[in-house]
Amino acid sequence: MYTRLTKGDCTNFARIVGCAVSKGTLLVEVPLTNPKLTQNSWRRDIVVEEEQEVDSPWHWWNTFRTHADSNAVIKVALELTADVPKQDEIYRWLGEPIDVIVVPANIFLTNAKNYPVLSKAHQSLLKQFYQTFGCHFVLKANPADGHIEHYVDYIKHIIQQRFAKDPTQGYEDYAQTPLQPLYDNLDAITYEVFENDPVKYIFYQNAIEQALLDRVPKEERETRVSIIMVVGGGRGPLVRAALNASKTTSCKVKVYVIEKNPNAIVTLKAHINEVWQDGVVELISTDMREFNPPEKADILVSELLGSFGDNELSPECLDGAQKHLKDDGISIPCQSASYINPCFTSKVYNQVRTLERPTQSKDRVISSRHMEQMYVAYQKNVYHIADPQELFVFVHPNKDSDPIDNSRYRTVRFRATLDCVMNGFTGYFDTVLYKDIVLSIHPFTHTKALASWFSMFIPLTDPVQLKKGDEITVHFWRCVASHKVWYEWCLSTPVATHVHNIDGRGHPIWL
Repeated sequence: MYTRLTKGDCTNFARIVGCAVSKGTLLVEVPLTNPKLTQNSWRRDIVVEEEQEVDSPWHWWNTFRTHADSNAVIKVALELTADVPKQDEIYRWLGEPIDVIVVPANIFLTNAKNYPVLSKAHQSLLKQFYQTFGCHFVLKANPADGHIEHYVDYIKHIIQQRFAKDPTQGYEDYAQTPLQPLYDNLDAITYEVFENDPVKYIFYQNAIEQALLDRVPKEERETRVSIIMVVGGGRGPLVRAALNASKTTSCKVKVYVIEKNPNAIVTLKAHINEVWQDGVVELISTDMREFNPPEKADILVSELLGSFGDNELSPECLDGAQKHLKDDGISIPCQSASYINPCFTSKVYNQVRTLERPTQSKDRVISSRHMEQMYVAYQKNVYHIADPQELFVFVHPNKDSDPIDNSRYRTVRFRATLDCVMNGFTGYFDTVLYKDIVLSIHPFTHTKALASWFSMFIPLTDPVQLKKGDEITVHFWRCVASHKVWYEWCLSTPVATHVHNIDGRGHPIWL
């Protein structure tokens, strides 16, 4: 099905469509800019910037999809226009469900060889939309136009230009439930995905190397043995990083690997029997919070970091293990920080809101409050409303308080630069492994080629309509009980929302 929006007064039309659409896809053609306002844009006394914004085609679409209850089968066919809007207005479209880009013949120019080409601005638009949406293209031209084949070939040429290989290809905008490795035993496939990360373990090895060089004087490297404890060893990638660091620095080490997962223990035992046969590696099969090693560690190494930094309970785990670290010992990582920013992502949000009702597992009931859960998602189809801000910070080893309190509360404020819709937040983290060795999924400091962690999507139960200049006030809690940890969140401006996930009713993280 295909239809076209030409104005903002589309309430009754949206109602009719909302009643009729149940299967298939409805494509709604929307121009990138308002042709009528563009025609008069030179008349400053007639058209001012505020009027252009209020009557922009994005507002037509926003009104239509709001009345149609943001039905997931309704997609945008975005028609390019001769005029290209400001960059921030283009970014606003990146969160929308664009399935087709309509390219009219009248936006083509003619080059010196009399072939049709697009301006650099339009070329950039095509590339950006194709990389974001993987969308289809529709050419709008007169059948009698003698250049149709040339238009098609040119569009193919633009979108087929080689892009950098993305190791996360295939995971785009797919919502996944975050792992709980402390509660659930990970399977071999999950381990394999993380172990194939091209960057993470190189950084860990660099951090261990630097820590060994700082702790062991050059004249003692042949005799002094440094104790390294790998807590949450998985199938051994951190052990390999520690052994490689020992070799490259010529520092002797003894490695204790602590792991509770029976699936991983089988692999670790095989490595010790077949690969690590020199007695340097010793396996302790238990929970890191309960183990009792024969000696204290010089270096404590872990990778208990989720997409939000502390959502796999690294503070609780490392606080329990730090009693086995020497007073001057080093924790790798030594700090982690989480960040959030408000966003709009139609694809991930619609996945979340259409999830099936709860089922009974053998261990527990899976909550029906799916809109109060957090999700891991590699977001490409997303509009980031404001830049990320820091939320929670954790330092290891933690010697600031006794008893240690890992609960947190923070209020963060953002400001909308355009009229837009917000349906959740994107969460990130960065971690200082040692000194200046940092791993990050923060968009401004993202570690190149790092593929182990995707961002976190934190939904709002109901989308919020924002006006340009609105202040967005977010309240975020990290709550801790004897048997679980959970996050709670809400807005107080520009609207007041209920507190999401109160008492962990939608998303508890089990200790």
